[in-house]
Amino acid sequence: MLESIKKYSKPFESILDLDPLIEVIGDAKYVLLGEASHGTSEFYTTRAELTKRLIKEKGFSIIAVEGDWPSCQSINRYIKGIGPAKRDIREVLEAFNRWPTWMWANKEIINLVEWLRDFNEKSSRKQKVGFYGLDVYSLWESMDEILRYLEKSGHPGLAEAKKAFSCFEPYNRNHESYAVSAGYLSENCIQEAMELLASIRRNKWIFEDDEENSLNMEVNAIVTANAEKYYRTMVLSDSESWNVRDRHMVEALNAVTKYYDNDAKVIIWEHNTHVGDARATDMKAEGMVNVGQLIREQQPPEDVFIVGFGTYSGTVIASEEWGVNFEVMNVPPAQKGSWEYFLHQAGAYNQCLLFNESNTAEFLETIGHRAIGVVYRPEYEHFGNYVPSVMSKRYDAFIFIDKTNALQPLVLEKVIL
Repeated sequence: MLESIKKYSKPFESILDLDPLIEVIGDAKYVLLGEASHGTSEFYTTRAELTKRLIKEKGFSIIAVEGDWPSCQSINRYIKGIGPAKRDIREVLEAFNRWPTWMWANKEIINLVEWLRDFNEKSSRKQKVGFYGLDVYSLWESMDEILRYLEKSGHPGLAEAKKAFSCFEPYNRNHESYAVSAGYLSENCIQEAMELLASIRRNKWIFEDDEENSLNMEVNAIVTANAEKYYRTMVLSDSESWNVRDRHMVEALNAVTKYYDNDAKVIIWEHNTHVGDARATDMKAEGMVNVGQLIREQQPPEDVFIVGFGTYSGTVIASEEWGVNFEVMNVPPAQKGSWEYFLHQAGAYNQCLLFNESNTAEFLETIGHRAIGVVYRPEYEHFGNYVPSVMSKRYDAFIFIDKTNALQPLVLEKVIL
């Protein structure tokens, strides 16, 4: 493994040194950019620079991220000049008030968002570049969006929306309460959520305008239906709730690409555990799928390119428990014998490794690959932070940043769990 990494990896110091990566992406329509944590500055800044190049040089027009749809709409509307003008980007990012807020309310994302706004203003393209959230957590916020729009516009579907909202209302916007009631007591809102989605889709053409309301309504309805299923499932099966979530993200993405047109090019920002093909990890044995696998299954091989990210050591933003305040934590040197360990041994500098037909066979050995979540206990990471992976099957390329630094969050006063 070490000799193969030395043979094929190339050092890089700036985005200009990644020309071979841009070249090998070729005419792919889906480029998935991973991250080994949600709290590492260099993962965000490197993906941002790659994203800019893909937009300028390859014609990409959709950025889809691991974030809530309603919150990400604040960025989408800002970069497209939709709705009332907001003078300050920090005001736009205040929409990210669900824990963990630092994933998108951070200083690193500001540069990309301002660049996207400027690019759209100067571009003559028919379709402006959009920024969309694919995650499933925004059950209540998505219903709020639907109700607010239907009450204001008077369009059909208001009765179904109120019926769905009334069903969920007794749970006081508490996901855990609904999960327990639906999962264990079979007191659920399945019918109401599905009727709402059917109504929105049936009347979608009525919502069409230059502010993307038809797309906004449809995806919020998809979120409502799939979030209901996710919370109902999560108390019964971790693996099945994971599958509900990742299948939802692909369904939401498909709605976006259909709205643009099916030839639109998409950049996806998500954790390695979502973008790196699950079939090349121990997730397969547990019956789990992920976004990378599902997109590879639904698209021609040449249309999908997946880039994993990793680091040897440094610092990261994370929390010791779900919902508690974030802190800057030390990322210890990678575990001996892991993928990151061998990359560091090959050279303590930033590297890019491209997997192709000539070298795939040299990277078929299963090896531990570090994954850091929003909840992280560095002292215990050897118990569960290394995912057994076949690297040349999981990714098409890998970017290794030897020493990394913690993300720089914007501190928000109101946080929703």
